[in-house]
Amino acid sequence: MAVTDEAIVKIKGMILSGELKPGDRLPPEKELSEYLGLSRSSMREAVKALEVIRVLDVRRGDGTYVTSLEPQLLLEAMSFVVDLHDDDSVLEILAVRRILEPTAVGIAAGRSTPEHIARLREMMLTVDESSTVEGLVEHDLEFHRAMVDAAGNSYLTSLIDSLSSHTVRARIWRGLTEENSVARTLSEHHAIVDALERGDATLAEALTTVHISGVEQWLRAAL
Repeated sequence: MAVTDEAIVKIKGMILSGELKPGDRLPPEKELSEYLGLSRSSMREAVKALEVIRVLDVRRGDGTYVTSLEPQLLLEAMSFVVDLHDDDSVLEILAVRRILEPTAVGIAAGRSTPEHIARLREMMLTVDESSTVEGLVEHDLEFHRAMVDAAGNSYLTSLIDSLSSHTVRARIWRGLTEENSVARTLSEHHAIVDALERGDATLAEALTTVHISGVEQWLRAAL
């Protein structure tokens, strides 16, 4: 293991063990490097790397702090990389969603409460055939976020939400070029919610896979 990698692992270990908590200030560089038995240069590089991925916050003239470690913050680095991708990479993003989201929905099927189901059904009442494509896509984003949220894993929810938000252009494009996009989307959403209400994880996963695959297959044909 490279020295810098070792430094990163040791700092991460301090955070995971609770020795360093969100918002804590790290000891001075010299003190921390001696404590961990590493050179100051490797410690400096490790801090830079952890700052890039938003684990540490380096405040010039003040010190280095552990960030809040909130999932939205930690996923910003991934979101930045996704933003740099071209349209073809949307297919890869959709493929990742197709892997992750059905699993999250399957977990949600075992945890959904009547209140959660009612919330999803209320959301579906906000769109109809008169809705704009943009309105439909906005509903779709909110619906998927709320659906996955029932899985009870904030990191998984944030990851899927980040991936989903980067496929908006493709979904608007599909909505503009395909007929009955509102009816089809609502029908698929209703079927998923029905499966969630019954606690049928296998069916909910399968329906979510088909739902996401529809956009993916359409985009493959369109490119």
